Order: sequence, then C-alpha cells, then structure tokens
Amino acid sequence: MTKKVEKKVPNLRFKGFTDDWEQRKLGDIVTFFSGLTYHPNDVTNSGCFVIRSSNIQNHQIVSADDVFVDKNIVNAINVVQGDIVVVVRNGSRNLIGKHAQVITDMPNTVIGAFMTGLRSKNSSYINALLDSDQFQKEIRKNLGATINQITIGEFKKMRFMVTNNSESHMIGKIFTQINNLISLQQRKLELLKRLKKGFLQKMFVDTTSKTPIIRFKEFTDEWKHNKLGTLFTERNEKSNKGQLLSISIMNGVHPFNTNERKNNSSKNKSHYKRVCINDIAYNSMRMWQGAEGVSSYQGIVSPAYTVLRPKNNIDSQFFGFMFKRTQMLHTFQSHSQGLTSDTWNLKYPLIKSIIVHSPMYMEQCKISNILTKTDNYISLQQRKINILNRLKSFLLQQMFI
Repeated sequence: MTKKVEKKVPNLRFKGFTDDWEQRKLGDIVTFFSGLTYHPNDVTNSGCFVIRSSNIQNHQIVSADDVFVDKNIVNAINVVQGDIVVVVRNGSRNLIGKHAQVITDMPNTVIGAFMTGLRSKNSSYINALLDSDQFQKEIRKNLGATINQITIGEFKKMRFMVTNNSESHMIGKIFTQINNLISLQQRKLELLKRLKKGFLQKMFVDTTSKTPIIRFKEFTDEWKHNKLGTLFTERNEKSNKGQLLSISIMNGVHPFNTNERKNNSSKNKSHYKRVCINDIAYNSMRMWQGAEGVSSYQGIVSPAYTVLRPKNNIDSQFFGFMFKRTQMLHTFQSHSQGLTSDTWNLKYPLIKSIIVHSPMYMEQCKISNILTKTDNYISLQQRKINILNRLKSFLLQQMFI
C-alpha cells in the first residue's frame, strides 16, 4: 500500500515563498484567556459590556441582547483590538467555534463565561485560520459526546499547518481586506433594509390616519376604506398544467431551473390551483407570517394555497407589499384567533372581510414601483455579498492546508 504523503504547502501562495509549512499546536502560537462568570444580580443597565454568543454575527461583534455588569465584580481581562472571541460552549453544537475579531478599541469590555479569547501578534492570520475548514474539523474531533463545548485545554492542543511570520502576515492582510469589504457591503445591505422598512411604515396608511406620512406630491386625496373582497376575488380554478410555483419563486428568491422543472413534472397536479400573472397566492395557515407572493408567472400552486385575483384598477404589487407590513400581519393574526383546529385556516371567506386602506390606482403603482426598486437594490447587494463570501471561501481552501 502506498503511504499517503502529507501535504506541506498550500495550492496558492505569494511569490517568493517556498518553505514547507509545519504542523503546530494552537497553544504554541497564541495566548488564551477566559471569560467572566457573573450572577444575574450583577447585571446592570450600564457598566462593563460582556460579549456573548448573541453578540457574534457574520464574524462581527454586534449589539444584540447586550448584557452589562457591575464593574466592581469584573475579574476578567479587558479585550483589546486584535483579540479573537470564540464561542466554546453553547446549547447548539453548530454554534461552537463561532468567532469574531475585535477590530476597534472596546474599553470596559470582557467576554462571557462560555467564550474563550485568543491573543496574538498576528491575529488577522489566526482569525483567517479559524475561518478555514481545518478549524471545523478540529472542533468535530474535540466536541464532547453529551456537552456542547471545547475546553481551553483541548483548544490549545488543536494542530494546524502554519507558515512563517512573513507569509502569515501577508495572508492575514488579504483576509482582513476581504472581511472589510464584506462588512462594508453588509452595512449597505442593512441600510437598504432599514430604508425599505421605513417606506413600509410611512408610505402606507394606518387605521388612525387617512393619508400616509410620506407621499408623492401629485397625490392629495384621502385613502379609501375597502374590504379585501371588493378588491380581489378568489381564483379557485383547478388545473394540472403549468409550472408548480411556490411562495419563494413568486417572491423572486430563486428562479426556475431545469432540475426543478424535472422534479415538478412527476408530481400529481390534479387538484392544484391555477395562478395567473399578478395574482396573489398565500398560504392560508401562515398568512400572518408573511407567507404570500405576487406571481410573475402563469402556473399552478398547491391546493393548500388561496389565490386572489385582482379586479380592475388594482396594483397587486402594492397589496403584496401592504400584506408584508407588521400592522397587516397583526391583522391577519387577529382574524385567525378563536377558530377551531379544523377551521383556523385564513381562507378567502375570512380574509375578504378585512378592511384595508388604499389610494387610487396611479398612487398604488408609484408606491409599488419604488418598493420594487428597493427590493431589486437589496437583491443586488445580497449578490455582491454572496460573491465576496464565495471568493473568501475559495481563498481559504487554496491558501491553507
């Protein structure tokens, strides 16, 4: 049997570096520090910030369900710029190893008891190393059978193939730049999402008002009260022809592809419902969760869906956005209360009595147009982030062993 030769160099390297990489224990190249154990009585409205698992999202330290403790009980070291914070114990095994690098000064900040801190003179390289598949393999080898944790002792013994300081600094710099680009694009995405949220809040009318807060200057008429049944009829036509649609397809989350068409062709469609362009289809059991879409396709949907056909001078996209508003979701939910387990579905006879506020057709179109454009910008921004993440994943595979 041919003995497997251990790989000693990565597939992709900077010019000028030819030395073999060597295997080393993580404890030999970084310094570890523990988190703070505190009592619920120590929690205050301000004081020392404690970084916990919820504060690490998308490899960044964020504000989320923040916890502060009395400074007088703190006996853990403060994090410094460059430190890497790693989740080492959690109820979910999938969250073990989640980590983020401290990229700014964070005074009066420590890590929680279920976290471990790593400190290194070349922290960007170590952070990239923890992003690699090699780290995930080490986690799987060291996770306990019953307790979802890795101890500091186990963490220190993890072995990785590493390079010399000069090459590692260059690798760390590359991934720092990629991470900065991803962070920038993510911030842009969040801004776009907040913009859309603001439009949904202020370009529609609430129950206490007759005109929206933000409005196109050419429109001045008050919005009218209408029951949904006067705006939409139910399309309840059975069909076994056409592409099988889902809410995600109608909302543009993913388009049709060859495999999907092939898979759909084998389904029994004898009881499916016909859907036309501009129809609104919704899952009657999850309408109050936003499970609806405005169809851009001719096709069919599951018989569990309800299909709304717009009447004349109705912009379906406008109502599609309206249905996704928080206030509207609460309305749908309130109409489901009190129904028995056999009849709790929000079918057309129930939804048609719901009163909505809407403007004339031209104003509906203007509002839906700006929200559609915002959605397109959000989708474009998400694609940019996906491309950067794929680039980062490729480089991690090629630049580490």
